[in-house]
Amino acid sequence: MAKDKRDKLKIRLTVYGKEFSVNTPREDEEYYRKAALLVTDLVNFYAERFNKHKEKDEIFLMTLIDVAFRFAKTAANTDAEPYKEVINMLSEEIEACLHETSDE
Repeated sequence: MAKDKRDKLKIRLTVYGKEFSVNTPREDEEYYRKAALLVTDLVNFYAERFNKHKEKDEIFLMTLIDVAFRFAKTAANTDAEPYKEVINMLSEEIEACLHETSDE
């Protein structure tokens, strides 16, 4: 447990003008900073575009939907199933070749 605390950083993130304190593993710090920047950029984008027509909470929800959409699309594009099929096919071919060589 003590090692876990040493491997964590306490970082401060600014998201759309608000500061947040986050405890994160050292290897995740960059991802948190990029995430905070992305959220800030998206909130700014939607605020500029819809500020006169939407409430602040609607702009935040639009940002949340945008981030969730990007996550879902990325997850769908990183489907490993096609790779599994190719690996299985190659494995079968290798086994067949090995079987042929062992019969000789």
